[in-house]
Amino acid sequence: MFKLCNKSLVSHLCRISNFTENYKFCLATFKLPINRRFKHDQKVKPNVPEKELPDHRKIGREQELFFFHEMSPGSCFFQPYGAHIYNTLVNFIRSEYRKRGYQEVISPNIYNTKLWETSGHWSHYSENIFSIDIENDKYALKPMNCPGHCLIFDHRIRSWRELPLRLADFGVLHRNELSGVLTGLTRVRRFQQDDAHIFCTPEQLKSEISDCLNFVEYVYSTFGFTFELCLSTRPEKYIGEPELWDSAEKALEESLVQLNKPWQLNPGDGAFYGPKIDITIKDAIGRPHQCATIQLDFQLPIRFNLLYDSDSGEKKRPVMIHRAILGSVERCIAVLTESFAGKWPFWLSPRQAMVIPVRSTCDEYAKEMKEKLFNAGFMVEVDLDSHNTLNKKIRNAQFQQFNFILVVGEKEKSSGTVNVRTRDNVVHGQYSVDDLIQMFNELKNKFVKNE
Repeated sequence: MFKLCNKSLVSHLCRISNFTENYKFCLATFKLPINRRFKHDQKVKPNVPEKELPDHRKIGREQELFFFHEMSPGSCFFQPYGAHIYNTLVNFIRSEYRKRGYQEVISPNIYNTKLWETSGHWSHYSENIFSIDIENDKYALKPMNCPGHCLIFDHRIRSWRELPLRLADFGVLHRNELSGVLTGLTRVRRFQQDDAHIFCTPEQLKSEISDCLNFVEYVYSTFGFTFELCLSTRPEKYIGEPELWDSAEKALEESLVQLNKPWQLNPGDGAFYGPKIDITIKDAIGRPHQCATIQLDFQLPIRFNLLYDSDSGEKKRPVMIHRAILGSVERCIAVLTESFAGKWPFWLSPRQAMVIPVRSTCDEYAKEMKEKLFNAGFMVEVDLDSHNTLNKKIRNAQFQQFNFILVVGEKEKSSGTVNVRTRDNVVHGQYSVDDLIQMFNELKNKFVKNE
């Protein structure tokens, strides 16, 4: 027996996310010959059975990384281990900003809704914005950083000598997602992005896009991910001068060619305010995810009347590039958690080493080794539980995914060393503390994926 629902489950079709993309995908796949459709379906499936796929929510609970609570739906509580991963990712991107000429800013979390009316988000996106009445005026929590960055650009007169101006922001964002679509870290209401907006001249577009693509390639190769690229060009309804669109699309295309990686053309699928490069990453088990984005914007500089003094003395309007590498940090952590199956590489790991004394007479020496490594900047713990055997302690540390287990007995105590083995039971033997710190620093600084 089937019971049909006689009521609408969704108030408006715009609440169904990615409906257009799924429709286009299904339509394009349906048009393929049957044998090609079958091959296409096989291609997009993960390389392992569904029941064996790791779940970041389960791993997050088991490793005490993060959890969710009904008191704040869609907002994650990161515990100390998870916060370490979070902060390590942010610091990784932040260190690259210094090398790549980005300037970090801090912008407000709440704005008068007039800002969102100016940007155009209020008329198209207001149902996804948390708003609040304050002193007979309406304010809203920011769902994105771009309008605030426009205010920063417009704060004073800008010169062509300042361009490209690359503004980066790790500010907290809120989006009022429906409770039914909230899914772990992949669909949340509160999140942060490694968000940046680049204000540049049309002539600078190609080099800026190339730099963004190189940034993407560097970050995702560090994670061990591959990615696919797609250039989405001008739709039927667009704003801006056709000549500007032509030059922008040409700049994006030349940047993709220069990267020397395969890419596809998706005609007419760009946003009405600018062309874009869609970046789909594939994790270690072959599943696709969309995290990074590179989007040109001709609209916001017009809406906010952004201008700079050109070298000829006349006022000109900059082009704006929206750019995120990790995308949502929360979503990126979900992808990494499942991709690594909780087996974190040393540089990201919240449990880098466990010191285990062979017997209680070595406890003080074990604590001394732990303190030296901890003070050197590593995530190190010591197991002094006298109720467990040595083998039990080693198994516990391996189960908890400590990258290294450092066993200390009377021999190590007398020689000032530790006996090193990995979570995969590869024995490295005795190391002095100085040599171990040197090895750990190399693993950490070179982003080594496996010990």
